[in-house]
Amino acid sequence: ILENSTLASLKTTSGKFLTNRVRELATVEKLMQSLRIKASSASTITANLSGGNQQKVVLGKWLLTKPKILLLDEPTRGIDIGAKQEIYSQIDKLAKEGIAILLVSSELPELLGLSDRILVLHEGRLSACLSKLEASAEKIMIAATGYGNTLQG
Repeated sequence: ILENSTLASLKTTSGKFLTNRVRELATVEKLMQSLRIKASSASTITANLSGGNQQKVVLGKWLLTKPKILLLDEPTRGIDIGAKQEIYSQIDKLAKEGIAILLVSSELPELLGLSDRILVLHEGRLSACLSKLEASAEKIMIAATGYGNTLQG
């Protein structure tokens, strides 16, 4: 987890020329605690973690870069319900902190639950732009499949 998490943000864990291992370890342990990554230690190999914890490590790696925008492409694909809920909580928390999140998902409940606005593509073109209030599974599916009129939002 240690090297995997800090690779994208070496500036935060490095001295002038070398990585500061104490700072790196403290950063990763704090990250593991805040994202509730379940592992015996920061030196655990990421590939040995559950799918949900692997996703949290990936999310954490990019959070350490202090992004203004996050592109999350299928962030909960292939993970269990409990891990999904934890990731959803993190996404919601990040949005409330002012980080813009572009979420790509094929799971309608995920889109409806997490999005303020939903853009739907059909055959490579924008077919609908729906606000949270006007979005529904039916409207999204109509726009995604090309049935009915193109929806405007």
